[in-house]
Amino acid sequence: MLAIGDAAPDFENLRGADGGNYSLSSFSDKPALVIIFSCNHCPYVQAYEDRMVSIQKDYASRGVQLVAINSNDERASPGDNYPEMVKRAKARGFNFPYLRDADQKAVDAYGAVCTPHVFAFDAKRELRYRGRIDDSKDPSKVSVSDLRNALDEMIVGQKVKVSDTKPFGCSIKWLES
Repeated sequence: MLAIGDAAPDFENLRGADGGNYSLSSFSDKPALVIIFSCNHCPYVQAYEDRMVSIQKDYASRGVQLVAINSNDERASPGDNYPEMVKRAKARGFNFPYLRDADQKAVDAYGAVCTPHVFAFDAKRELRYRGRIDDSKDPSKVSVSDLRNALDEMIVGQKVKVSDTKPFGCSIKWLES
């Protein structure tokens, strides 16, 4: 898994639910980049989708770009295939790119262990925060908004006080070797 301070691993030609192809450099103009390993089927991800949309909405004017990447093996999890991603992004009103990592090179490079798993990078694309979005699947029980706190500190150039939290959710569905 990436360590705090590590450079964002490059990825390229990940197909977006919007039909575009994306690479890490597609977001080079953004002062902060949040990569969230995600998927369609996981109840944890589903519980966080509205919060992901809200974070993008609330931080876009401050230069933050959220990107969700689905790396799950679609044979192990058929609901995570590309056509279902397109449907889900549209139905849930995603205001951020939702990318397909079918060969799992991106998830392997980042070291994500579950969905959702967050990696937040500064303008130099150095990792400043990794872990969870917040501390509860149930939005009414959130007491610590870890990602928002990290972004607030990153945006003004402060050191992120809590830079590493334990993510929770569904396991990554790996391709069989």
